[in-house]
Amino acid sequence: MTPSLPAAPDLEATWAERVRANRVQTERLRESESGDFYAPVSNLFVADPRRTGEPALDALFGIARPEDTWLDIGAGAGRYALPLALRVKEVVAVEPSGGMRRALRTGMGEHGIGNVRVVPGTWPEALDELGALPAVDVALIAHVGYDIDGIGTFLDAMEAATRDRCVALMTDQSPASVADPFWPLVHGEERVALPSLLDLVELLRARGRDPEVRIVERSPRSFDSVPALTAFLRRQLFIAEGGEKDVHFRAILPEHITRRDGGWTLTERPAGSLGVVTWRVGEAVRPSRTA
Repeated sequence: MTPSLPAAPDLEATWAERVRANRVQTERLRESESGDFYAPVSNLFVADPRRTGEPALDALFGIARPEDTWLDIGAGAGRYALPLALRVKEVVAVEPSGGMRRALRTGMGEHGIGNVRVVPGTWPEALDELGALPAVDVALIAHVGYDIDGIGTFLDAMEAATRDRCVALMTDQSPASVADPFWPLVHGEERVALPSLLDLVELLRARGRDPEVRIVERSPRSFDSVPALTAFLRRQLFIAEGGEKDVHFRAILPEHITRRDGGWTLTERPAGSLGVVTWRVGEAVRPSRTA
């Protein structure tokens, strides 16, 4: 007898449990201040909108049409919103971090990009700022969703906003996992893993969608300097600069990093895949507007 597949509510509940366990662990060990987590490091997420040779971006370009309006949920500093804006009619960029929004607007000015509408706020609350629904042709989440406990409501709103299709860029280990090797060394325990690519695909199928998954090359993140790499990892470890754990962390760091291709990165390249997940949104599956 073939075992029954998990139902969407059960998968959503499991997703939420993992997110909450990760959050509880973070708050228990946190030494650094909470607040706008990305404001001090928003410059690390800035990228040239006219860059080439990035497989994930090329995959998005393969979907984008000149007449499209795209929604980028959690747009950050515009890593994908700005290059897409050069290819489509308009990009609506939803971003909760003030620091990231400032970096995004700076990038718009520096590159002469005027067809990005910046919407402050979190998702799905920002859905009400989009106007009549569906409001866009394509909705994108790029490395967003790993730490969303209400993933069902999040996806409902994403689909409600969209006329044509939804797209998700996700890895099979969350981006924050780059610091996972340091958790046992610094905190004495393994990091609680967040949901990721395969969990999203399973959930979409349980929700009655037919996701298409394309695996693309995952380029390791590199940094211009050792201090920049150190600051990034320190934030992912939630330790205070100058504290006892930070002193230990900086003492062991040199044996774990290397200079490669003109930048500083981890000696051991992060394992895992990067997936471009697309699924159609039609009238038969589009939910009603979130209350």
